Amino acid sequence: MKHAKRLKSFMLGASLLAASLPTWAVVNGPAVDMKGGPAIKQLNLQPPVTQIAEQIYSIHNLMLVICLVIFVAVFGVMFYSILKHRKSVGHKPATFHESTAVEIAWTVVPFIIVIVMALPATKTVVAMKDTSNADITIKATGMQWKWGYDYLKGEGEGISFLSTLSTPRTQVGAPGVEPTEKRGDNYLIEVDNEVVVPVNKKIRVITTANDVIHGWTVPAFGVKQDAIPGFVRDTWFKAEKIGTYRGQCVELCGKEHAFMPIVVTVVSDADYKKWVDGKKREMAAKADDPSKVWTVDELKQRGEKVYTQHCVACHQATGKGVPGAFPALDASAMVTGPKAPQINILLNGKAPGMPAWKGVLSDTEIAAVITYTRNSWSNKAAENIVQPAEVLAARK
Repeated sequence: MKHAKRLKSFMLGASLLAASLPTWAVVNGPAVDMKGGPAIKQLNLQPPVTQIAEQIYSIHNLMLVICLVIFVAVFGVMFYSILKHRKSVGHKPATFHESTAVEIAWTVVPFIIVIVMALPATKTVVAMKDTSNADITIKATGMQWKWGYDYLKGEGEGISFLSTLSTPRTQVGAPGVEPTEKRGDNYLIEVDNEVVVPVNKKIRVITTANDVIHGWTVPAFGVKQDAIPGFVRDTWFKAEKIGTYRGQCVELCGKEHAFMPIVVTVVSDADYKKWVDGKKREMAAKADDPSKVWTVDELKQRGEKVYTQHCVACHQATGKGVPGAFPALDASAMVTGPKAPQINILLNGKAPGMPAWKGVLSDTEIAAVITYTRNSWSNKAAENIVQPAEVLAARK
């Protein structure tokens, strides 16, 4: 009877816990392994594709075996002693107070075990920190809630882009709202712009952040490096297998922390050259002539696209922002007042939450999004249009 009551209470508690979860949190995700990411019912680390990840995998297994041997040995001796030397079979307790041999043994043996574990771990940690002689250097900038990438050195130098979640919101749903679209195989771990690197080349990754602490992590590479505002950290990897590898931000960075994945595509040298050439042509095409004069409607139309892509997560589609976190643009004194301060804040950012966009958006894109905000919602700014030439002048 007691067991039946306990089981009933447990089931009731489990039911209440499930009922308290938002509906979007209990919807089943994809039922297949994610290419380059986690597998269904995965119990071990992801298959390594770099030497560092291989070493981490080996050390993990070594330490697991050591811990298992210690567990079996300690509990084996303990249970043997309990059973063989119990009072009921006539054994009497020993009367010695201390044993020098035992004292030495339980000091020396753990010390030897720690050395055995520390030697390979130290060797790997030192190798993880050696970012010298890199073939390509990439800066990864974390921001709420996307990643910005700048190729600083090596082939591809000058390439710059933002990488944002590409999973549609219709698949994600919301608290209390069911998703309206079936979730894809790479749900919440796919992006619009992947990092592309050549196989068998040492890639140095410099990490920093615009707002809060983020974490740049790709398990298959054995890489996890925090991105901290105001600091520059670095890590590296050398992928030995062509393919697509997935990771995520692993520092709790805000309400959309789960929506900033990392995708790295490793390709052959020839394919990498093609990607670099294509990316540079794409960037050149986006670099609009800042001397062109646009109409308000043209800028508003383009600015809406820029706002949707880069600004809506913080300032919201309604322009109301997030109280206490991100300011409203609707009826904002900054947006409805003189345009120079707004141009400056978009170019240079403002701590703690507003990133600098001068290295990400073109003069035309900045002019367009400012014009859009000055003519949207309830805003009716006197200076209602900003031309690209004005943004170019403010950069100097």
